[in-house]
Formats: sequence, structure tokens, C-alpha cells
Amino acid sequence: MANKLGKRSDQRMAMLKNQVSELLWYGEIETTVDRAKSVRILAERLITLAVRTYQDDVKVTKNVTNAKGEKVATEFTNDGAKKLAARRRLMAELVDLQEFKGEKESKSEYKTRIKDTKHPLIEKMFKEYAPKYDALKNENGQGGGYTKILKTGFRRGDAAKTCIIKLI
Repeated sequence: MANKLGKRSDQRMAMLKNQVSELLWYGEIETTVDRAKSVRILAERLITLAVRTYQDDVKVTKNVTNAKGEKVATEFTNDGAKKLAARRRLMAELVDLQEFKGEKESKSEYKTRIKDTKHPLIEKMFKEYAPKYDALKNENGQGGGYTKILKTGFRRGDAAKTCIIKLI
């Protein structure tokens, strides 16, 4: 990431953090070519981290008191040490985007849908992208190459080269 993009380092990192989060949430974004190249580096690094650690789960049995006051042994699935470290790193390097309420979705349906999800983008990384790209890695025998940059021309006004960066 030698390209400074005409910004101070704190502003540049904040912009890239936002753009990587938007890319991972929506699947594609439109930006300038130089920014897309910097976004690609960060996005592929984070996806690789998720792919390497998404299967690290630990089964734990805990005694839980139910509604009748009885203690019942319940089995939970927790993150292993590597997945927990990866989850924390992803939370540090991404913006925590939230789910939106659908147009015809009632408020109660929306609340029940998002009740168990505290960090939707992080969950999407581990539950959707990691298994998909792990299967591609096993099929092709190589990792990486999760993004594609399609050049779209020049921006009106300042004639900056624009492109669409998307996840494959």
C-alpha cells in the first residue's frame, strides 16, 4: 500500500476501512482505480484470514437454569482461539455495518431476524465468504484472487479513472 491517495495516513486508513467494509457488505463498489487497488489488498488479506480460521469451533457444555428452575446441561459452540483472534482482528479493521429493515418487513420480524447477530458483517465473513472461498481454494489448489477490478472510464469533473471492484 505505497499509494498515499493524496490523504494523511489517518484519513486514508479510515477511507480504506469504510470502502473495504462496503465492498464486503454489498459485494461491489465503484471507486477510483488507485483506491480500488488499495482496497483489494486489504480485502483479500481479511478474507484469507477468515478462510484460514472459520472452522475453529469448540463445543462447550454448560449448566443452564431453565424456566422451571431446573439445571439443564446445554451444549454451546464457541470460537476456538484462532477464530476468536481472527474475529477480533476483523472487528478492529472493519466498520460494523448493521442489517437494514426490509420494505415489507414489520418491526417485530426485523428484531427477531437480527436478535442473535451482534456483528452482521463479521458473521457474513465467517458464514458466507469463508466457506465459499475455501471451496474455491480446494477446487483450484490456490488461495487469493477474491476480487476483480473492472475499469469503467473516467469520472466527470476531474477525469479520474474509475472502476468497479467486486468480489468473485
